[in-house]
Amino acid sequence: MNSRKLVVPLLTIAFVLFIAWLLIYRIHFDWKMFGNQLRSASPVHIAAGVALIYLSFVIRSWRWAIFLRPGTKVGPLSLLGSQFVGFSAVAMFGRLADLSRPYLIAKRTKTNVPAQIAVYTVERMFDLGAAALIFSSAFAFAPKDMPHHETFVHVGVFSLIGTVALAIIALVVRVSGVAVAGFARGALSGLSEKFATSLSEKILHFREGLSAISSMNEFVIAAVMSLAMWAMIAFAYVQTCHAFVLEPTLAHLTFSQAMLLMAASIGGSLLQLPVVGWFTQIAVTSTAMHASYGTPIETATGCGALLLLVTSLSIVPIGLIYARVESISMKELKKTSAEPAAV
Repeated sequence: MNSRKLVVPLLTIAFVLFIAWLLIYRIHFDWKMFGNQLRSASPVHIAAGVALIYLSFVIRSWRWAIFLRPGTKVGPLSLLGSQFVGFSAVAMFGRLADLSRPYLIAKRTKTNVPAQIAVYTVERMFDLGAAALIFSSAFAFAPKDMPHHETFVHVGVFSLIGTVALAIIALVVRVSGVAVAGFARGALSGLSEKFATSLSEKILHFREGLSAISSMNEFVIAAVMSLAMWAMIAFAYVQTCHAFVLEPTLAHLTFSQAMLLMAASIGGSLLQLPVVGWFTQIAVTSTAMHASYGTPIETATGCGALLLLVTSLSIVPIGLIYARVESISMKELKKTSAEPAAV
């Protein structure tokens, strides 16, 4: 058991040492330039980015309260602490702790965990739709002087089509989820009974989550809030990049260009491991910055690190304070959220 606990810390140390070896011996990396760029970063832009991220959490909490309306009435800010603690757990422990928020909210609202996981599913659906719409629009209508303009426009158009297709699928499942689940099970049972049953159950759970939106009015409100929240996150990326006032490729970065970095950052965090995931995310974001816009690798690395700090790690202090006030053990939260069905 003790040897298993040592695996992640040892892998983390090995990964960090490997990156350090690459930077020192295999890649020409000007550490002095790296330090100068970080020291010259504008605190005003950084503060604006952090403020936008914090404000997005207020909207996220309010939106979850709207999702709970059919069965539970809570104040728009009553779940704010749970959001901060939950995302702090993800930042500290990786994606394994992603289900900590449904657990925390179930505990706070005295509801069952499966019901909150259903709401979590709906939340992620709205997040995906809003982010895809913002990405797609930014790429589809990218300025003509933007590097790789045609590629971005094509990606944006296809993403818009994909977003509309997902919305239609969600609508069909919401209206006729039982029939869709039955059809999927019947059509696939000949190939694999286990897979067909599993897919059918997932469709029904997805429909149950969609039932959290009880009216068109609530759907519109949730959609607008989702777009506003992701717009704030997007502009937090813009503000953080603009903080590097000495680097023209970042100081004058457009919204469309920032969306590529945001997409790369989110992609690098999907399989996030504790601590190691921080470096992976920085590497993916800085590589995209360097390759797409010609930003010097030292500045790109500094910007990647600052983006991680502003958009993810900046919430950890508040999350730990909330956890302390609410007597929540972060280690126990990690264990509990990894097995939500057992709660």
